[in-house]
Amino acid sequence: MSEQELIYLLALLKIEGVGDIVAKKLLNHCGSAEAIFKTKASQLASIDGVGQVLIKKLKNKLVFEQAESEYKFIVKNKIDTLFYKDEKYPDKLKHCIDGPILLFSTGNINLNNRKIISIVGTREITSYGTEFCKKLIEDLAPLNPIIVSGFAYGVDILAHKTAMDLNLQTIGVVAHGLNQIYPKVHKKYVSKMEENGGFITEFWSNSNPEKENFVRRNRIVAGMSEATIVIESAEKGGSLITANLANDYNRDVFAVPGRSSDKYSQGCNSLIKTQLANLLTSAADIMYILNWEIESDIKDNTKVIQKQLFVSLDADEQKIYDYLQKNGKQILDIVALECDFPVYKISSILLNMELKGVVRPLPGKLFEAI
Repeated sequence: MSEQELIYLLALLKIEGVGDIVAKKLLNHCGSAEAIFKTKASQLASIDGVGQVLIKKLKNKLVFEQAESEYKFIVKNKIDTLFYKDEKYPDKLKHCIDGPILLFSTGNINLNNRKIISIVGTREITSYGTEFCKKLIEDLAPLNPIIVSGFAYGVDILAHKTAMDLNLQTIGVVAHGLNQIYPKVHKKYVSKMEENGGFITEFWSNSNPEKENFVRRNRIVAGMSEATIVIESAEKGGSLITANLANDYNRDVFAVPGRSSDKYSQGCNSLIKTQLANLLTSAADIMYILNWEIESDIKDNTKVIQKQLFVSLDADEQKIYDYLQKNGKQILDIVALECDFPVYKISSILLNMELKGVVRPLPGKLFEAI
């Protein structure tokens, strides 16, 4: 995008009454942000949702002063701008009607042909949630997913830190401009995150982390991901808003179950009970629902897992492997029944066997020995 077009686009977004939906209508009709400001009022009036009040505001010269000021900030701080029609813009977010027209980002973000999941939850994460979150990301690591979250306390920062420890790309979607970090205590993680991942926002440099910004931020978290995973949540909370947005976008949602007496399991249990989320007990559940396979193309120098010449299997794994070798492709539930394992346990065992390269998942909840 040229400097001139970016300034016109920034000016458009500064006009009161021009949200993402109206802006897309104007851009689709006129072809560019510059053309919008040069199109006759009579032609603009024919666009659904554009009235005389909005047309008059397009004559406001002050928005160009604000746009030029923001452009200088963008250039000075080497911030990337992602227009919703650009190739670098998150692909799934392009299909969300209220997806941002323009995103600002820092770091080394590469979204091309990647598995992207968002992990959200309470800021008051428990030891149960902590262990589950770490184990989940560790088990998904061979698939080299991108981990998206909101860089907040609790589940968010744990997901980011675990991803960084495993050299996975991780992206923090923030509810303010890129001239600051919130919460400030997380500033120590910024440079490492930007080495392999970074930060995304739709907010300008003069935007502070206001309460309403977090709700807007959540639609980006949900919209850019294949699935949203809720680790822990109270009966009400921002992570439930993200889960609902993901459902609205026809994304898969997963929730970790917990005891009915646990405060930070009530939200997850409710999502599962009302069928707004898939029950999540292990990484195998995600791989099955999303049809992810270990053998899928994995880039960025991550090795594809292959069957080893001498694989060490424990007694449970050997029992399942022998059964699949003898009986061929089998549904997970049948394997559990015939091998005398509960389903929740066999899912975890099968995932470990996939990592060892001795079984592979197939569509329809099938598994076969390699």
